[in-house]
Amino acid sequence: MTPERSDPAVPTATYRLQLQPEFPFGAAAAAVPYLASLGVSHLHLSPVLEAVPGSAHGYDVVDHARVREELGGEDGLRALARTAREHGLGLVVDIVPNHMAMAPRHNHALWEVLREGPKSPYARWFDIDWEAQGGQVLLPVLGHPLGAELGNLTVDGDVLRYYDHVFPLREGTEELPLPQLLDAQWYRPAWWRLARTELNYRRFFSISELIGVRVEDPEVFEATHAKIFQLLHEGVVEGLRVDHPDGLADPDTYLRQLHEATGGRWTVVEKILADGEHLPASWPVAGTTGYDALRQVDGLFTDPAGFGELLGQYRRFAAPQTDRGGEWAATVRRAAYKVLTHELAAEMDRLTRVASRVCATSPEPAVRDRAPWALRTALQELLVRLEVYRPYASGDAAAVVTEEAAAEARLAFVVAEEAGAVDVVRDLVLGRVGDGPEHGEFQARFAQTASALRAKSVEDTAFYRYVPLLSATEVGGNPGSPAVSPEGFHAYCARVQRDWPVAGTVASTHDTKRSADVRAALAVLTECPQRWADVLAEVTRTGEGVPDAQLAWAAWQTVFGLGPAAAERVQGALSKHVREAGLYTSWTEQEPAYEEAVAAFVGAGPCGVPGEHVAAFRSRLEPHIRANVLGTALVQLTMPGVPDLYQGTEGEYRALVDPDNRRPVRFPPEDPGDAGDKAALTAAVLRLRRRRPAVFGDAATYAPLTAAGPAAAHCTAFVRSGEVLSAVTRLSLRLAEAGGWRDTLLPLPPGVWADVLAPEREFTGHARVEELFERLPVALLELRPGR
Repeated sequence: MTPERSDPAVPTATYRLQLQPEFPFGAAAAAVPYLASLGVSHLHLSPVLEAVPGSAHGYDVVDHARVREELGGEDGLRALARTAREHGLGLVVDIVPNHMAMAPRHNHALWEVLREGPKSPYARWFDIDWEAQGGQVLLPVLGHPLGAELGNLTVDGDVLRYYDHVFPLREGTEELPLPQLLDAQWYRPAWWRLARTELNYRRFFSISELIGVRVEDPEVFEATHAKIFQLLHEGVVEGLRVDHPDGLADPDTYLRQLHEATGGRWTVVEKILADGEHLPASWPVAGTTGYDALRQVDGLFTDPAGFGELLGQYRRFAAPQTDRGGEWAATVRRAAYKVLTHELAAEMDRLTRVASRVCATSPEPAVRDRAPWALRTALQELLVRLEVYRPYASGDAAAVVTEEAAAEARLAFVVAEEAGAVDVVRDLVLGRVGDGPEHGEFQARFAQTASALRAKSVEDTAFYRYVPLLSATEVGGNPGSPAVSPEGFHAYCARVQRDWPVAGTVASTHDTKRSADVRAALAVLTECPQRWADVLAEVTRTGEGVPDAQLAWAAWQTVFGLGPAAAERVQGALSKHVREAGLYTSWTEQEPAYEEAVAAFVGAGPCGVPGEHVAAFRSRLEPHIRANVLGTALVQLTMPGVPDLYQGTEGEYRALVDPDNRRPVRFPPEDPGDAGDKAALTAAVLRLRRRRPAVFGDAATYAPLTAAGPAAAHCTAFVRSGEVLSAVTRLSLRLAEAGGWRDTLLPLPPGVWADVLAPEREFTGHARVEELFERLPVALLELRPGR
C-alpha cells in the first residue's frame, strides 16, 4: 500500500544517500521501496549538479546548469523523483553555493576566465584578486618549480597541456615561444607549493582545487541557482540543504534571496555552532543541519566525572604536545597560529592588503599611518581568539571580536602606539569606522578568513591533536568539556522547540569523523577510565614500536570504538589522523619514516594480536555499548527537529572518517543480526513520526520527565505533545556498578501508555523503570486514545 504523503513543506524525517558513480540515481530509485517502508518522508541527496568526473562526493561542481550525467542526468533525477512520489516520498538536495572545482577543462565558466581574463563575462563569478600576481591567476598545478617542468608544458593548437591538465590560450599567443607564451596568459602555471603563500583566488578552506564563487553578485546568484530553482518549482525537489554558508561574503543576504526565490521551501544550513552560540534569528531557514543536536546527544551519554579521570590517564599516557598540560583551548590556539602562518598565509596576505588600503584611504586620521606588519599582527592576534566561526551583519560583531580578545591581542606589541592597530582592526570589523566598498570588502574577507581558520584549526587540526576522548571530536563539539547534563540537554531541546522546531538533527553524516555507533562505544570509556588504562598498560607493556604515545592512545581508542574490522580501514583513518594533526608529518610535508612507523605499529598492535585484548574488553562492555547505541538513536529521532538518517545507520553502522564513511551501502540491508533492535527501533519511530507528524512538528511541545528513586539520574525521559514518551538509560555501566534500578520510578502523564515496540505492554501512573527497560535499555511509549 502506498503511504500517504505528509505536508511536503516540512519533512517528518529524511534519509541521506551519498550519490556517486557507483551509486547513481538508478540505484537510489531501486532503494525507494525499502526506504519508504522504513518510514522516512524524504530522500536527502548529496549534490546532484555536474561535478568533476569520478567525484565520490559531488561538492566539486563544474556546471550549475546541468544535472550530473554520471549519476543519470536530469532524466535520471526526474525518474527518481517520480519513483519517490509513487511511494510517498519527496526529495531534498544538497546545494554548494560557496565554491566550484578548479578544473578548467570541465568548468566552462572558469575556462573562459582563464582565456579572456578580467574582461570575460564570467570573471565576476570568481573571487580573484587580479591586482596580485601581476594580473595572472596563480594555478598551483606543477609538481616542481617551473624551470624543472618547462619541458612538460606543451602547446597543442589553442590549448596548453601539462600531463592531464589542459588550459586555454589567450587569443593571438599560440605562436609565441613558450616562456613568452606563459607570460602572455591570464594565468600562471606554478609549483604547487606556492599555493600556500602566493594564491590569489579565494578557495574552500585551504583546498586549492576548489575556487570561491561570488554568489553575492545577483547575476552569479541567478546563473548558479537557476537549475535548482527550476527543479524546485516543477516539484522534482522539495527542500534544500545549504553547504558551508559561512564561506560566503554575506550569508544573511544570500539566505534571504534563497528564501524569496524558493518560495520559502524547507531549507537547512550547514552552520557549525560553538557551545553557547545561537543561529542568527533573522535567517529565514528551518535551522541547522544538526551538528549542534549531535553534540547534545553525544554529551548526554558522556560521564563528566569519568571524563576528568580519562583526561588524567591521557595526560599520563600520551604526554600530549600542548600548552599547559594538554588543555583544549591551548591546543586550539596553537593550531590557529599554525594554520594562519602556513595553510592560510595567502588569505592573510590578501586580508592585510585590503586592511592597508582601507586605512590608507580612510578620512579618519586615527585609522591612518598603520604599517602593514602591524595590521597583519593585529588581524592574526584577533582571529586566533575568535571562539565561533565568524561574525554576521545581522549579529553583534562585538560579541564575536570581543574587547577581552583585543586586550590580549595588544600584548603582542612592544610599543603601545603600535598596539593601536588592534583597535583600528576591531573598529573596522565592528563598523565603528570606515564605509564604502573597500570597508565592506574588508568586513567580508575578515569573516571569510575567520570561518576558514576555525574549520582548519579546530576540525582539521586540534581535533587530531587533543584526543582524550575521540567521540568528542566532532564539529560543534567541545573536547575539553564533552559531557552534557540531562538538565542542559532538556534546556537545549526546549529552546530548539521554541525557536527552530523543524531544524535538522543528525547522529552520523558523510562528514562525521566517526559514526554514531562508534562514538556510542567510545563514550562508555568515560564510565570506566581506570579499566581502560589497565587495558592499555597490558597491550603496551613493552612500548616497542610506538612512534608516539599520543597516536597510540588514539589508535587503541579507534579499534575499541570500531570493533572488528579490516585492518586497512584502521590504517587509512590513522594515516589521515597523523597528517591532519601535523605534529610529525602532514599532507604537504610527509615524513615517510614516521608514517611507515605508524603503519607498522598499527599493524602489529591495534590490528594485531594485542588488539585482541581490546576486542575482548569491548565484548565485556557490549551491554553498555548497546544502551548508548539505542539511546542515541531514540533521542535523536524523537527530540525537537527533523531527523536525518545517514545511509545504513538505521541498523548497526560503524564507520570512521571519510572515505570510510562514504562507501556505498546495500538496499535492502542484509540480515541485521545483533543490530536488529536498533533497526526495529528506528523503523518504529520513523513510522510513528510519519503517522503523527503534528506530535513532532513546529506546533509540538517538549516536556522533560524526571524519575524518582536511587537511580533517577540514569533515566532521561521526555514527552512530545503529551502523546509520545521517550526514555533512555544513561551511563548504564555506572548504574550497574551502583546496584541497578532498584525502586526507581518514572511518573507518567495521565492515561494509558503503550510500548510502541510491544503494544501488549502498557503502563500507567508511576512506572517502575526496571520494568520499563525490561526488554530494551530504552522505551518508546504512545498514549492510548480515549483511555
